[in-house]
Amino acid sequence: MLLTKFEPFGELRELRRGFDYLNSVMEGLEEQNLEMGLSAFVPTINSRETDDAYYVEVDLPGVKKSDISIDVKDNVLSISGERKIKEEAKEDAYYKVESRYGKFVRNFTLPKDVDVDKIEANNKDGVLEVKIPRKKVLDKKPKKIEIK
Repeated sequence: MLLTKFEPFGELRELRRGFDYLNSVMEGLEEQNLEMGLSAFVPTINSRETDDAYYVEVDLPGVKKSDISIDVKDNVLSISGERKIKEEAKEDAYYKVESRYGKFVRNFTLPKDVDVDKIEANNKDGVLEVKIPRKKVLDKKPKKIEIK
């Protein structure tokens, strides 16, 4: 019979090593973003559906219409853009400039019942609304076929 020594904290040490590895990866990504001069900008998304369409609402405060791009390729809706905000304050005793920049991309796999050719987008008050209409489905009621 083989005896093994029981270590009650062995699994906790393994878990700790996993968290340490995850932290080191995340710190590396943060440093890489700082070196590239990118700031984190992830717009919030709301989605809903009705009987005739799907809706995607993207909060984009401070993003100009010309800086937003919407594409559909291989049944994937891609919304991308860039936020460029520069604020200046001039006073007697100081001069302050704050700049915030950030690129974003959000992708959505579209359902099969979507009419890609009729997708519409509207940007109002910093909210981009994309309407994705469903294809019109003919009457699904069973139909009796007469044999001639």
